[in-house]
Amino acid sequence: MTEYRKAFLKEHDELKALLWEFGPNEWNYLTPEGVNDEFALVENGNAQVIVATIGAEIIGFAVLIDGVASPAYLEKYCDLQKIKFVGDVVVSSLHSGKGIATKLLEKCLLEAKNHKAHSVLIERHEENLASAGMMRKAGFEIIDTFFDPKKRAAGSQNSVILEYKI
Repeated sequence: MTEYRKAFLKEHDELKALLWEFGPNEWNYLTPEGVNDEFALVENGNAQVIVATIGAEIIGFAVLIDGVASPAYLEKYCDLQKIKFVGDVVVSSLHSGKGIATKLLEKCLLEAKNHKAHSVLIERHEENLASAGMMRKAGFEIIDTFFDPKKRAAGSQNSVILEYKI
């Protein structure tokens, strides 16, 4: 049975290893600097990680970032003081297709609501169908699509910004 909880700081190396093992694909934009910066936000209290576990094994996670620590380009969509931003979401391929990523997003939305956020933003490659499905199932709606060749090398090279209003 899959259980969900907040990650412990001592698990960060394990989480990074999971991300590097199962996160990279033609649609995802992962850099060592970006991953390290994201976990630095967790360590300084500007983000939290929700993990999915089966027994003692972490099989997936999602990072929920405070709006003020989110990427600055998001301020064109909202007041960053009033939002949360979902960074990386990853699930082991051994457990994909079971709704775990969607449930992680739902846990992030609940956490955002508990922190009185007005909305939650997330982004993906336009053609990343797996991400599109989990985001749609969690209730996110597209608010913008734009050409983003610095981050997107494959396909349309478009990024999509989605929002969940609380």
